[in-house]
Amino acid sequence: MLKKMLILAACVAVICACTPLSASPQQDSQEKEQILWQKLAATIKEVDGKLDGVLAVAILDLSTDQKYLLHADEAMPTASSIKIAILAELYRQAQQGKVKLTDFYTLQRSDMVGGSGITRVLTPGMTRLTLRDVAGLMISVSDNSATNVVIDRIGMENVNALLDSLGLTHTRLRRKMMDLEAASEGRENFATPREMALLLENLYRGKVLDQQMTDDFFNLLSVHKESYIPRNLPEDLKVANKPGELEGVRNDSGIVFTGKRPYVISVMTAYLRRERDGGDAIAKISDAAYLMFDRLSRASEWGRVISPHDTGNP
Repeated sequence: MLKKMLILAACVAVICACTPLSASPQQDSQEKEQILWQKLAATIKEVDGKLDGVLAVAILDLSTDQKYLLHADEAMPTASSIKIAILAELYRQAQQGKVKLTDFYTLQRSDMVGGSGITRVLTPGMTRLTLRDVAGLMISVSDNSATNVVIDRIGMENVNALLDSLGLTHTRLRRKMMDLEAASEGRENFATPREMALLLENLYRGKVLDQQMTDDFFNLLSVHKESYIPRNLPEDLKVANKPGELEGVRNDSGIVFTGKRPYVISVMTAYLRRERDGGDAIAKISDAAYLMFDRLSRASEWGRVISPHDTGNP
């Protein structure tokens, strides 16, 4: 009898040892999240396959550090998206006391270049703006004259020094706005999606500016503008981004502040047969990313998505 009991106990021990433990809710949640990431990747691949041009993407979950990368190390023209780096250096110099955002600047006729927006209707020699106002025009309406004023004030070499300090060696400001001679000589402003995402991540995590300056930086960067990332997203959603446009090029990079799951997204396109298709591709990828992160932000660890208006049965 004792022998049978010992044999039975041994069999039970073997069975228990071979039976895997149930996954914890956290592990189960992570596995389900990976399925959503796979579906996002499939959507982006589909967009890439249909686009007549070159597409590169970097998406970073600021809560978990998980990334999605597609051709993310390809250096491509930034167009006006480089103004994120220019704005960052302006704020860094303001924090260091080298400039003051409240300093006044009187607009000059010599400041006018192609691609000027509001500055075209302002009176040269009489219009006085604070340096922050000038930066606001650079971001909100992508005014190229305002951008060149900022570059002259902070120094092109200092923008690149900031990028170097962050290890972003494939992102460069090499010419002022609308300098067609420099562009024809190959001196293009360029970046990779990975580095644009890293620049924004470093700013978000306070590695460039203190908290007060960081908050003001993202408030200015999130001013409403015509762009691709927020095109179809909720109007009240905070999106701190800067698009860029050149012939054959459409870009947009920014941070989408989606509740508990903010994320960085950088989508760059080049060699476009039709520029409109590039903008549409960015918007589609942005829509897909938001639909995933919004659900993750509002979901329980079991995957139930809870909305403020949820009146479902418990």
